[in-house]
Amino acid sequence: MIAGSALVGAAMAGMAYTLTPGPGFLALLGIGAAQGRGAGAKFLAGHFAGDLVWAALALAAIVGVRQIGSLVFDLLGVFCGLYLGRLGLRAALAKRRDGASGLPVVEKPLLRGVAFGLTNPKAYPVALATFTALLAGQKGLDWLAVPPLLAAAAGGFILADVILVSFGGAGAVRRFYLRHDLAITRASGVLFLGFAAIALRAGLSGLLATSG
Repeated sequence: MIAGSALVGAAMAGMAYTLTPGPGFLALLGIGAAQGRGAGAKFLAGHFAGDLVWAALALAAIVGVRQIGSLVFDLLGVFCGLYLGRLGLRAALAKRRDGASGLPVVEKPLLRGVAFGLTNPKAYPVALATFTALLAGQKGLDWLAVPPLLAAAAGGFILADVILVSFGGAGAVRRFYLRHDLAITRASGVLFLGFAAIALRAGLSGLLATSG
C-alpha cells in the first residue's frame, strides 16, 4: 500500500509544478488581464488535461526508468529543452509591435488551454524535477503506485489553479500586467531559457551516460 507521505508529496509536487512560472502562467496573465477571471478559469480547466499527461510521463520516468530504461525520457527532455529555449529566446527579445494596442481576445479559452497544456514545453522537465524532489525519499514505488500518485497530483493541480485564478483575476494584477506586459514577457523569456538549460543538461547527461 502506498504511503500517505508519498501522496502528500505528489500533491505538493502538483502545486509546485502549476505555480512555477512558465508559458502557461504567462498566457493566463494575459487572458485574465484582457478577459477577466472567468476566461482565465476556462483556460486553466483546459490546461488541466495537459497537466495530467505530463505528470503521468514524469511519474512513469521516476517509476519505470529501471524497467524500460531512460533513453525515451532523456530524448523527451532534450526536445522539450530545445523547444522551450526557442520560446524563451523569442520572449526575451520581444518587441512592441507597431500599432498594437491592448491584449488579443481569446475566443475559446477552454480549447486554448487544452492545446497549450498538451504542448507546453516547460511541463515535462519541471514536472520531472518537482516530482523527483518531493518523492525522492519514497522507496519501492512501482506501476501500481502511479494512479494514486497521479490522483494526488491532480488535487494539487486543482488547488493551485484556484490560487492562480484568484490571483490572475485581481484588479491590481490586471492593471499591473496591462501596464508592464512587455517587461513581464521579456523577464519570463529569461526564466524559460533557464528551464531550457536545465532540461538540456539533464537530457544530454542521460544520453551521454547511456552511450558511454
